Amino acid sequence: MPAHPSRIAPSAEGEPRTGTLRADALHNRERILQAAREAFAARGLDVPMVAIARRAGVGVATLYRRFPSRESLVMEVFADQFAACGAVVDEALADPDPWRAFRTVVEKVCAMQVADRGFTEAFLTAFPGAIDYEGVRARAEQGLAEIVRRAKAAGSLRADFDLADLTLLLKANHGVTADTGDSAAAASRRLVAYLLQSFRAETAEPLPSAPPLGLQHVYALPPTR
Repeated sequence: MPAHPSRIAPSAEGEPRTGTLRADALHNRERILQAAREAFAARGLDVPMVAIARRAGVGVATLYRRFPSRESLVMEVFADQFAACGAVVDEALADPDPWRAFRTVVEKVCAMQVADRGFTEAFLTAFPGAIDYEGVRARAEQGLAEIVRRAKAAGSLRADFDLADLTLLLKANHGVTADTGDSAAAASRRLVAYLLQSFRAETAEPLPSAPPLGLQHVYALPPTR
């Protein structure tokens, strides 16, 4: 007879192998993910991990056991949105109308930014070591560059448009949506409509040089806390 008949062997993750505890662990994980979604949507990625744990009703140790870094939590929270954003670019690449493709991408990405501040921030932030994510973002950036090239070649998009202008647009949209509260969606739509008109080739006038900005400059990943 074992010396401790009531002791249950731990799993590889250090938790007992019982149906009840597995269910508890799964429940805690879902609570953490839901709390993180809400916090990132409301405040962006700059939310202390301890605040997310408190919102989820779990201890900080439990949060870090499930998600050892902010990056791993962000990647799990926004996995579906990353795929959706890639799909937006793919759909635009399949559109035979270059200007409509460009306009649709701008409108949809800006709308996503309004709906969830955390997602666009996550998509545009570099996560060292997140290989799959970096591949998704790289493909999206390549797709955006091709959409811009086609719109220019068709004579629809102004010839001096630069990919850095997308960064400026997203920065402007982020500022508008952060400051207008309940009117954020309407403010974003109006801003985007104004800017799309300025991007048309037929209304183009000379502009100052584009700044050396890439999409990664829209946000900076805050330090893990």
